[in-house]
Amino acid sequence: MTTPNHHLHDRLHALALNLWWTWHPEVIDLFRDLDPLLWRQVDHNPIAFLNRITPEQIEERASELVLHSRINYAFRRMNEYVQASKTWGALHCGNLHKRLVVYFSAEFGLHESLPIYSGGLGILAGDHLKSASDMGIPLMGIGFLYQQGYFSQRLNADGWQEEDYVNLDINNLPLQRVTDASGQPLIVRMDTRGGSLQAQVWKIQVGRVPLYLLDSNIEGNSTEDRQLTSRLYGGDNKLRIRQELLLGIGGARILQALNISPECSI
Repeated sequence: MTTPNHHLHDRLHALALNLWWTWHPEVIDLFRDLDPLLWRQVDHNPIAFLNRITPEQIEERASELVLHSRINYAFRRMNEYVQASKTWGALHCGNLHKRLVVYFSAEFGLHESLPIYSGGLGILAGDHLKSASDMGIPLMGIGFLYQQGYFSQRLNADGWQEEDYVNLDINNLPLQRVTDASGQPLIVRMDTRGGSLQAQVWKIQVGRVPLYLLDSNIEGNSTEDRQLTSRLYGGDNKLRIRQELLLGIGGARILQALNISPECSI
């Protein structure tokens, strides 16, 4: 049972789990105002932020800054947004609402705390999801959950550029493990020359739009196959082709497992 001290923490956690907050500055301000230093230390990641601050600290800080009404208002706005039925898409898309569009991309740029993108293509894909969400257009995304994502850059003491890869911490990401009809983690499989390739499936909610991410770093795969979703745009042409096969075939297997028949795929 939720205690009074956990009320605000639970509402902030619900906000953090839906990337709706990434394009609402007033929600971002809530996390920053609670603890500006911690917000910078976790690189503006609300899940990591909430993992390092107690419900009691949130309650105390919210009382000091009179944040209760702002948190409750943001929580209510998000729920109203997600549950709204009279969207632009519902009013103007007609038959499109009967069968959705599936967007395949090797990268989705949604926020810096989820480094599964490198630049222009990823930002465009991420903006498509956000726009579809706002307009109420039935769309879902399929991509990869990279263990190390894209690299960050820095200059060493000699002025040379160096690349840093950091392993993603699943516990600090707004991920939900997708399950099959029996309640077990969903695993999609495809046959290759080297044997069966498997990938588990994660889900991220982007407003009204779901984004499904393939992750081949699981037991049963060869070391080579586990590295398919290690880094964005890493490796040679062979690896890139295998990534594309996993995205296309693996994505289609996700649709089959979830009994989804899209109007079209892009």
